[in-house]
Amino acid sequence: MLFSSLSFLVGFLPVAVLGAAAIARLFGPRPVVAYLTIASFVFYGWYYPPYVALLGVTIGINFAFGKVISERRSKLITAAAIALNLALLGWYKYAGFLADMVYAVSGVHTGLPAVLLPLGISFFTFQQIAYLVDIYQGKALSGSLLSYVFLISFFPQLIAGPIVHHRELIPQLDGNRFARFRPEDVAAGLILFSIGLAKKVLLADNLASFADRLFQAQSMAVEASMAEAWLGMLCYTFQIYFDFSGYSDMALGLALVFGLTLPVNFWSPYKATSIIDFWKRWNMTLSIFLRDYLYFPLGGNRAGPVRRYANLWIVMLLGGLWHGAGWQFVFWGALHGLYLTVAHLWARHGRIRIPVPISTALTFICVVFAWVFFRSENFTQAGAILRAMAGQASPAFWEMSIYDSADLALALVGISLALVWLTPNALQITERLKTAPFSAHSSAAFAGVMGSLAAVCLFKVYVTGSNAFIYFQF
Repeated sequence: MLFSSLSFLVGFLPVAVLGAAAIARLFGPRPVVAYLTIASFVFYGWYYPPYVALLGVTIGINFAFGKVISERRSKLITAAAIALNLALLGWYKYAGFLADMVYAVSGVHTGLPAVLLPLGISFFTFQQIAYLVDIYQGKALSGSLLSYVFLISFFPQLIAGPIVHHRELIPQLDGNRFARFRPEDVAAGLILFSIGLAKKVLLADNLASFADRLFQAQSMAVEASMAEAWLGMLCYTFQIYFDFSGYSDMALGLALVFGLTLPVNFWSPYKATSIIDFWKRWNMTLSIFLRDYLYFPLGGNRAGPVRRYANLWIVMLLGGLWHGAGWQFVFWGALHGLYLTVAHLWARHGRIRIPVPISTALTFICVVFAWVFFRSENFTQAGAILRAMAGQASPAFWEMSIYDSADLALALVGISLALVWLTPNALQITERLKTAPFSAHSSAAFAGVMGSLAAVCLFKVYVTGSNAFIYFQF
């Protein structure tokens, strides 16, 4: 179920919130955990009901492993549990990719059946691995089964993150905010959700049509001009920005309505002044996971510069592969590995301080260049688009044959640039509600603005529908 679908907005969400509020009023906040857990499984099963069983089985197995690990502190059992999770992820996500590699090398068909990728499997697999490691290291305690099921299945973060640790969420269930529906929490949550919904429905979905047109044209052997290639890639660059940041805002906003705080996963990454800074702002919980559970265990930077950069490249290559089963994703990870290596070397040995506007622009251009490989279906397509961006295609520089409404695309890019670089992000906007005393006046003002924004989004969804989130496929 999409956050930006009518079935969620006018069906599931009101039932989830009103039901939780009624249960909390009648029986207290604790039974709300069971109610929201059931609702989360309904939410997950809406897409493909059979995979509800898969989610439930993986949760049950990992909970059992967690109990055993907490009692024995066995490295072997922990490793076996992690291997089992990775094997499951590998089967559903990479079996087809490996079969294609075998065929390309040997010409032998493996006969593997086509497998439908379960939504969110990359996120909930990493979340469960983090839980097991935290149990082994004594950073988390194995609690009740219901609490663990809630941790993994809680619908705001189930499909596309953030990756939430046991210690970050479970203690909140016994706090004084969970299921209290305090006016400031509900208001801030709805504001966050409305801003995220607008990012998705009004910006990302409209930018997507122009980004897709560039790649569709190339797939039909239609060359793009330099202007078209840059326009299409800027549209995709802002599409994925507003798509992912919109989801992140909605996830945090939904959790806040129920009085829960999820970790921040997205913090104005296009304002980054270096690639190092970019990865501290983009998919932040994934970056932290890869650092804590892969980079540090590999040795981090403790064994000298050569080992440090080797570990960095391993992390980025695997991070790229995590995003998708294709060599273009591996190359995207390698490219960011190269970026990070250069950035660290410059930070360590560079003698010239680059002004912030220039470093921000350079970082942004590097990110745009890398997105070409992330979005392309193969290297041939990526190469054709890069040649066009470099002015090596045959159409004239300013030709706009593949876009029949280039003015709208340019307007969307201009709006996106202004929002990304000149305005505060959604969390900064809602911070005032968390720190300032809540008042009826501020409530009415925020409600009026956000209500109008939500109404426009609902009308847009009713008329045209909404696309799936980009990160749903990971």
